[in-house]
Amino acid sequence: MCYRLAFLLSLLFCFGSVSRTSEILTSTSSLESAPVSPQVTTPVVPPRATSWAEVSTVSRPFSNFTGSVDSHGTCQCSVSLPDTTFPADRVERLEFTAHNLSQKFEKEFSKVKEYVKLISVYEKKLRNLTVRVEVMEKDSISYTELDFALIKLEVNEMHKLVIQLRENFVGSTDVIEKLEVEIRNMTLLVEKLETLDQNNVLSIRRQILALKNKLKECEASKSELVPATPPPPAPGSCSHGGVVNISAPAVVQLNWLGFNYKYGAWGREYSPQHPERTLYWVAPLNSDARALEAYRLYNSLDNLLIYSHARDYRIRYGQGGGTVAYNNNLYVNWYNGRNIAKINLTTNEVTVNRPLPMAAYNNRFSYANVNWQDIDFDVDEQALWVIYATEASTGNIVISKLNDTSLEVLDTWVTKQYKPSVSNVFVVCGVLYATRTLNTKTEEIFYYYDTNTGKEGYLAIPMRKMQERIQSINYHPIDQKLYVYNDGYLLNYNLVFSREPRQPASMLV
Repeated sequence: MCYRLAFLLSLLFCFGSVSRTSEILTSTSSLESAPVSPQVTTPVVPPRATSWAEVSTVSRPFSNFTGSVDSHGTCQCSVSLPDTTFPADRVERLEFTAHNLSQKFEKEFSKVKEYVKLISVYEKKLRNLTVRVEVMEKDSISYTELDFALIKLEVNEMHKLVIQLRENFVGSTDVIEKLEVEIRNMTLLVEKLETLDQNNVLSIRRQILALKNKLKECEASKSELVPATPPPPAPGSCSHGGVVNISAPAVVQLNWLGFNYKYGAWGREYSPQHPERTLYWVAPLNSDARALEAYRLYNSLDNLLIYSHARDYRIRYGQGGGTVAYNNNLYVNWYNGRNIAKINLTTNEVTVNRPLPMAAYNNRFSYANVNWQDIDFDVDEQALWVIYATEASTGNIVISKLNDTSLEVLDTWVTKQYKPSVSNVFVVCGVLYATRTLNTKTEEIFYYYDTNTGKEGYLAIPMRKMQERIQSINYHPIDQKLYVYNDGYLLNYNLVFSREPRQPASMLV
C-alpha cells in the first residue's frame, strides 16, 4: 500500500507540472499579435510575476529555445522538450517485486514464530533432563563412574543458547536449525547415560528389578485360585485317571554320534524286578535314517551327560527307531522285514527272532515325518507292547501285547486312528497316546486308546519340542517321564496325571 500511495502522489505532481507548463505555453502563444523585435533573445514576461516565478522553477528543462518573426509579423518559437513518456512498465515491475517481498517476509516471519515455540519446548525438555540427572546423583547408590558434571555442563550451555536466541533473534533459519540439532544430540546423550557407566550399575539394577517383578508375579500366581498340579502317583502305579498335561522339555544331551544323526531312540531301561536300576541306552540310526548298527549303554544319567563310562555295542541288523529296553533286553525290528528280535544287553546276543504276524513293514505304514518305523516297541507298568499296522486294518493302528520272553502276541486291539497321520505314540497303564505335529515347535497329544476298556477318544495336550521332528517316544513307569529323540537331541518330559478317572472330550463311534 505504501508503494501505491507514493505512485499516486508522483502522478499528481507530474500532472500538475504538465498543466502549468501548458498554461505557460498558452500564455506565450497569446502574445503572437504583439510586435516583437527580431533581436529579442529574452523570454516573454507573463502578466503575473508570481506565475512566471513558478514557471521558471518547474519548467527549467524548457530554458533552451529559439524564436523568430515571419514576414507577416507572426512570432514563431522552437522549443526542445524532453521525453515526457511516463514509465508505467517500470512502476508495474516495481509493484510486483514489492508484493513478492511482502509475501516472503510474512512466510519467514511465520517460521520464526514456529521456531520460537520449538525453542520453548526444548527449553522445558532440557530442564527435565537436568532434574533427572540431579535425582540420579542423589540416589543411594554411588554413580562415580558416570560423568554427571560433563552432562550438566552441556545441558546448561544449551539452555543458555536457547534463552539467548529466543530473546535476541535476528539471525537466519540456519542458526535455529543448528541449535535444534544440538538439542537433539544432547537429548540422545542424556538418554544413553548407560553407555558412560563402566561398571554397568544401571544395567544390573534393571536386571535385578526385572527379576523381582518376576518373583512377585510368581507369588501372585500362587495366591490365585488356580488348581495346583496334582501330586504324581506312586512310581509304577496306575492309580490315576490318565495323562492330563506334560511339562516343558528338558534337553539332556546330544547323541554321542553328533548332530548329523537325527534319527534314533533313547530311554531308561525298565525292569519290574529291579525298578531302581538306572541303565540308560542310546541307539542312533545311521545317517540313512534306517539302519540300526550300534547302541550305547550308561549306568547312570551323570555318565550320559559327560559321555563317561559308556559301553558300546554293534548289532548290524536293526531297522528304524522303534527300539525299547525292557528287563535287560533290547527289542528291535529286524532289518528289511516284519521280524522282531530280542537282544540281551549283557552279552549282546540275539536270543529271539520271529515274525510279527500280518505286520506291514519297510515304510508301508510308518509314522508321519519318520521313515522305517512301521514297527514300534513300547513299555508301560504292565507289559511289553508293539505298535504297528496291517493291510487288514487299512493302515489303522494295531496294538499288541507281547510275551517279553518269547515275543508271542498275547492280545491285540485295532483302533480307528490312521497310523501315518500320527507322529509317534507311547503307552501308559495300558492306554495308548498318540501325538501329531502342530508346527515346528509344538506337538499335540491328541488321541488315546484304552486297552482296558476298548474306548478311544481325543485330547488336546500341547507338547513343546526343541527341534522340528520327533523320531521316537519311550515311557518309563518309575520316574514317569517320556524319553524323546528329537532330531538328534535327547529330551525328557514329566507327565502330569489326573486324580480322577478320565472324562474324554469326545468319543469315537
